[in-house]
Amino acid sequence: MIYMVEDDAAIRELVTYAVESQGMAISGFEFPSDFWKAMEKQLPDLVLLDIMLPQEDGLSILKKLRANGLWRTVPVIMLTARNTEFDAVMGLDCGADDFVAKPFGMMELLARIRAVLRRTEKEPAPDGYQLGAIDVSLSRRTVTVNGTPVVLTYKEFELLTALLAHAGQVLPRNTLMDLVWGGEFPKENRTLDVHIRTLRSKLGSAGDMISTVRGVGYKIEAL
Repeated sequence: MIYMVEDDAAIRELVTYAVESQGMAISGFEFPSDFWKAMEKQLPDLVLLDIMLPQEDGLSILKKLRANGLWRTVPVIMLTARNTEFDAVMGLDCGADDFVAKPFGMMELLARIRAVLRRTEKEPAPDGYQLGAIDVSLSRRTVTVNGTPVVLTYKEFELLTALLAHAGQVLPRNTLMDLVWGGEFPKENRTLDVHIRTLRSKLGSAGDMISTVRGVGYKIEAL
């Protein structure tokens, strides 16, 4: 699925027709508020994002996408009539994957879409994780330690899977907060520490696999 945020109805219709003719699904949004609602329901494979928009400009939208743990990896191609080097640099520096100036040819746009999708194609997500005594099934949302079921809250489960997805790596506090809570809480509060403490307790002896890296964050590794 491709999302397009563009207030010009004629351009939305033209791009929609071209994209759908290539067998790809696309949803167009005139207003950023509608785009944000759609992002809450389904993550797209790519976002086509105009800079000059009502309600909120495209660069602001891009910055919010890149600051959110769930959305930061969604590829973005900026579309804009402001054909200056400064705008291109601003967009790319803010995390855009490509930049296309209006007026653009449909064949060029489609080629750029395919190129970005190829570059950002992800490996199939794992169905679960196994590390030491811990077994996690993502599809069933279950956790066992040495074969014994462990009941976790929603956020505890998300925290554990975030750590397991980066086993052996130190995850900074801010990164963990973004991955699990997004912008829900201020980064400096103690929410993360409380959840780490309860998670360790529920995992029993396997809780020792989660270690604190003072001044940085947390990591999980087999004992």
